Amino acid sequence: MTAGHGDTGAPGRGTAEDGPLLELAGITQTYGERTVLRIESLRIARGARLAVVGPNGSGKSTLLRVLAFLDPPASGEVRLHGAAVAGRAARRAARTRVTLVEQRPFLFKGTVLDNVAWGLRARGRPRPDIERAARTALALLGSEGLAGRDARAVSEGEVQRVAVARALATEPAALLLDEPVSGADRAAQHALYAAIATAQAERPLAVVVASHQLEDAYRWADDLLALHDGAPTPVTPENLFRVELPGGGGNQEVAVGGGVIIQVTTDRAGPATLAIPPDEIVLSREPLHSSARNAVQGRIVRVAEQGAVMRVTVAGGVELVALITGKSFADLGLGIGTGVVASFKSVAVRVF
Repeated sequence: MTAGHGDTGAPGRGTAEDGPLLELAGITQTYGERTVLRIESLRIARGARLAVVGPNGSGKSTLLRVLAFLDPPASGEVRLHGAAVAGRAARRAARTRVTLVEQRPFLFKGTVLDNVAWGLRARGRPRPDIERAARTALALLGSEGLAGRDARAVSEGEVQRVAVARALATEPAALLLDEPVSGADRAAQHALYAAIATAQAERPLAVVVASHQLEDAYRWADDLLALHDGAPTPVTPENLFRVELPGGGGNQEVAVGGGVIIQVTTDRAGPATLAIPPDEIVLSREPLHSSARNAVQGRIVRVAEQGAVMRVTVAGGVELVALITGKSFADLGLGIGTGVVASFKSVAVRVF
């Protein structure tokens, strides 16, 4: 079943329950002469938990707007329930199934409860159901106490929670969130992810979160999509540094910030991005006697448990993320504040 490519017609729901909810095929997006997104293939299943990560300017927000049917791509197909969606009317109909909460959402005049009920009224829900559903959505985010407040008087973090409640109240098939915890404290972050878990336990809601907070992404998501310059990359966006390579071939010394200079092996010169895979970094309490040409001294500032592996952030002029087994972490007596040396070979540094 395929939707037409004109300005009429709604996207088909499809009948294959095992097929993807959302799908991108051969997608590019451009701003003027610049290509800012290149996704050959992406499939998002019902009930998925996908984190999209990458540095600022990597294409995260652009991808979400394409997935939300807000911005048509320059080329390629966006599919909902297996059917291609093209044309204004089809995209408008698709937006009733896919909801994007942007990084700085807008609240209308009126109370918080009015705002959460807005989408329900627009969809023609019976009047007796609207307030009940709106209050339930606010309660899910731990924000029921805001219901009677003036929407223009709530804090930045509260605005984000209200916007998520407004989106969840309409029961979309997919919820897309752009940096949803950027202005939130730890309690608010926990409330958001708990609300997502509750919503997904009740129905197969697909959730896509664009975030620069990698520890939360790794802890929450089932799948991870890392973007670099608008395209998927196998290198997760920890330990990315934009540099100017001096050239000359072979080993080059490069300043990456904070007074830290590392050696890389490349023949390239000029602007580049360096990536140091976290599993290539060795942590020790004292400098190692090894062939590793790079050794950055610092202190552990964050630790996230990921199964049997610990994701350790070391601050020493720059921040580096390293992976270490839980056993090695314990054997070395590591913890927050411990002084360590992060060592890695020059050939481990990838150059883009």
